[in-house]
Amino acid sequence: MALLDGGAEAYPRMLRAIDSATRRVHLEVYAFERDGVGSRFLSALTAAAHRGVEVKVIVDGWGSIGESRALATTLRAAGIKVRIHNPLTSLLLGRIWRNHRKILLVDDAVAFLGGINIGDHYAAQEGRAGWADLALELRGDICARLGAKLNAGASTLEAGPVRLLLSGFGGGWRLRGRYLAALAQAQRRVVLAHAYFLPDRGFVLALKRAAKRGVEVHLLLAGRSDVPFARAATQRLYRTLLKAGVRIHEWTATTLHAKAAVVDDQRLLVGSFNLDPLSLVNLETLVEVEDADVAAEATRWMERHMGLSTPVGLEDCERSGVRRWLLEVVGLAVARFAERFASFVGSRRMRRRG
Repeated sequence: MALLDGGAEAYPRMLRAIDSATRRVHLEVYAFERDGVGSRFLSALTAAAHRGVEVKVIVDGWGSIGESRALATTLRAAGIKVRIHNPLTSLLLGRIWRNHRKILLVDDAVAFLGGINIGDHYAAQEGRAGWADLALELRGDICARLGAKLNAGASTLEAGPVRLLLSGFGGGWRLRGRYLAALAQAQRRVVLAHAYFLPDRGFVLALKRAAKRGVEVHLLLAGRSDVPFARAATQRLYRTLLKAGVRIHEWTATTLHAKAAVVDDQRLLVGSFNLDPLSLVNLETLVEVEDADVAAEATRWMERHMGLSTPVGLEDCERSGVRRWLLEVVGLAVARFAERFASFVGSRRMRRRG
């Protein structure tokens, strides 16, 4: 088991795993860009298929917008099974929920899960630092169990120190529950690094309770975002969290894309699952690891990024004037829209299943 720092560490190991595949490759990502590092993945996947490996690729129709059709054509020409999850045409039929998972499984023996898609953003390019993100490389029994449950909907898989959750319909609530359990059990320190931080009131209350009972709670959040107005929606929560004793750090060096937490330097949670309304209804993954060595590596990653981040104080939230008012209005509007959109998506899926 290894914690991987962004695409710079993850991509070479993922490509080596594909190159060594003898039986099966399953790649499932939200976004897959064909150029740059994506071309290396296309070559590796094609070579695997040509030597007789069963290769399947699933990409999301929205996450890979503009890429999915050409990507599918290229892969199918090599004999690879391709699925575009809810392509844009499906919007006309009301199928608007997304596949947000990031999974590479090779020979049911090695797996990579986390927040990293396939694209040049996630690794340094010509002096430009890559997005801040994390992935886990897993080996052993948990990979075989994952291979058996990839198409089984909501699943909870356990092997040794690893618990792996796959969300199905409404399964995001189970993943949220693992975060809440970790917060409730924390005794000394919790650090959460989350790119799109739009938690519900219950989750905010859990953070405040942890801080008020003496747990050191840190939030590493995006000082800039690839999603318009997402930061404004997050900033509206700053004042109430800071007053409760939660410490906030904004990462501005690059785009923060991580979805992870470390509890008491003993437990790591990492995956594709965001603490926002949409992850409650999309297809997601969450890996929970009770391993001191991996948790220590994650702690070092968190501390390194917090040390290079901008601390946010209560005085930063008390500024008066039009800017603060606009921030509150825009942030609240974005948060409410996300909540209502997620509720609408969930209701559509329920009606279809019923």
